[in-house]
Amino acid sequence: MAVLTDPIADFLTRFKNACRAGNEEFTAPYSKIKADIARILTEEGYLWNYEVVTGKRTELKLKPKFVDGRPVLTDLKRVSTPGRRHYVGANEVPRVMSGLGISILSTSKGVMSGGNAKRQKLGGELLANVW
Repeated sequence: MAVLTDPIADFLTRFKNACRAGNEEFTAPYSKIKADIARILTEEGYLWNYEVVTGKRTELKLKPKFVDGRPVLTDLKRVSTPGRRHYVGANEVPRVMSGLGISILSTSKGVMSGGNAKRQKLGGELLANVW
């Protein structure tokens, strides 16, 4: 297996590819931050559900949401990368697609959506934009 320099980007790419291919479910290697991102995507309506599967390796098993055969996810963009971190203040949290999408932030209170971070007046590392 290849060494990944950005496991979050790999997770988001797997999610985007599964949606575009019309796959009912996909798996990704487990990590706590990926599970938090999956929780946010489930709360915001981009995933039906997710579960942590333990076995030889611990993995996340995720089910993307489809409406009338079309994926709810249109696209996503990884913003902060290991080589170039992108931090935003509480007043600088971006609105994605004029409020139709969400931003995902890693804050001092944990990983949360941009809307929750604004309500709690928190800033942090902008991980991704999803729409």
